[in-house]
Amino acid sequence: MDISRWISHWADWHGARTAVHFAGHDISYGAMDGRVRRLAAMLQQELGVAKGDRVAHLGYNSPELLELLFACARLGALLVPLNWRLAPPEHAWILQNCSPKAILAEADFYAHLDGLHPELPGLRKLAYGPAPGADWQSYGELLDTAPADVAAQRGSLADPVTIVYTSGTTGRPKGTVLTQEAIFYNALNAVAAQDITGNDHVLTVLPMFHVGGMNIQTTPAIHAGATVTIQPRFDPAATLAAIGQRGPTIFLTVPAMALALTAHSDWAGTDLSSLRLVGLGSSAVPEAILRAFLDRGLPATQIYGLTESAPVAICLPIADTWSKIGSCGKPALHTQARIVDDRGALVATGGRGEIVLKGKNLFREYWRDEAGTAEAYAGGWFHTGDIGHQDDDGYYYVDERKKDVVISGGENIYPAELENILADCPDLVEAAVVGRPDPRWGEIPIACVVRQPGSEIQGADILALFEGFLARYKHPRAVIFLDALPRNAMGKVEKFTLRDRLRGAGAAG
Repeated sequence: MDISRWISHWADWHGARTAVHFAGHDISYGAMDGRVRRLAAMLQQELGVAKGDRVAHLGYNSPELLELLFACARLGALLVPLNWRLAPPEHAWILQNCSPKAILAEADFYAHLDGLHPELPGLRKLAYGPAPGADWQSYGELLDTAPADVAAQRGSLADPVTIVYTSGTTGRPKGTVLTQEAIFYNALNAVAAQDITGNDHVLTVLPMFHVGGMNIQTTPAIHAGATVTIQPRFDPAATLAAIGQRGPTIFLTVPAMALALTAHSDWAGTDLSSLRLVGLGSSAVPEAILRAFLDRGLPATQIYGLTESAPVAICLPIADTWSKIGSCGKPALHTQARIVDDRGALVATGGRGEIVLKGKNLFREYWRDEAGTAEAYAGGWFHTGDIGHQDDDGYYYVDERKKDVVISGGENIYPAELENILADCPDLVEAAVVGRPDPRWGEIPIACVVRQPGSEIQGADILALFEGFLARYKHPRAVIFLDALPRNAMGKVEKFTLRDRLRGAGAAG
């Protein structure tokens, strides 16, 4: 049995119920079941996708992306959903690393992929629309001629089903491999924590190339037989309009998006009465954002997790959203959590330590990275890199990060990626990147640099170094020039000192 059975089960039980609403059109569970079966057959018959093969996707949120996940599950293949915000060199590295059998892409990214052709000469490209060139094939045309189902259903819960690439501490993305079993237990965690039933209606606006957008509410809703309204991209006005017009019951956002919603001119006049729950996650959530929802009578629950936990791991019970503001809650139904010291020993209640996790919702491995996988699972528990504590009632709080990461607008940015580029600049002696608090994005990356003697390089010149190499959201927002970087006795850069300086320093250009 594979997770595409969720859809075929609900197609059998109530096939006319709407599974997905997108761009003004409803797709019933019966229709979605047929679409997934035919897509799996197309992948198998036309593209030769077999068990263990990878299929990449480059595009915005869509029913096709969701269906591709379940079609891959049916075959025992793996979906690789690409972050469409990344720069060409980042995509080239990921595609070379995972070697997909094919990539399915939307029109906005045709030219982008054509530019990668020299680095990926054998990659088969499918267009969601007419084929834009001789080396492209039309998704629709292949689907129309495909059989109604696969010759033999091969997927199982034990099979890996997706590789989600996230920024890495070494400057290279990490491919997080999630099994169908992990997606299944994540759905059980999410359904239990958020009381999701077939009567719910989820509004999905977070990008589904992230596990948050795909797995905190979207796939759990399909597991429960509920309805999902998908928006291609986040837009505050469109999202508020969808809440007022479509009447969803649950909705997921991150702090930067929530701030855009609550600051929008339509916020006060939008009818939120259909909502019974707003989920917030991805980073520490400021109390002011939580209260913006709570003040309108909406439970705003926090959900803690990572790509490696699929991501639902620790959740704030709905009943506690007012009394435990600031807490990310308690471990989800099928996840264990602990707070440990550097030796792996349990920390006493109230003491600070690293949050570690265990459960069937956790990832299997980092793709082609045995050493990284072993390090992450040291001692048999997954080490999150987040420092937290528990209160006397057992509720978890995230205090800071042990790992060197900047979380900006819900996106993880690892300074190593930026520092690798700065290290190649001959005008700089040394450089470090740290996060600075920002009222809109939570944090923004700042480059702290030391010029070579005699160099007159300016901030604008340094910021230009990142163009075309990294996604724009990763670029430093400002440059601070220093005489030297602060270092400890071992010569390691003291980034906490830099962060302290940034709170009172202006950006130089």
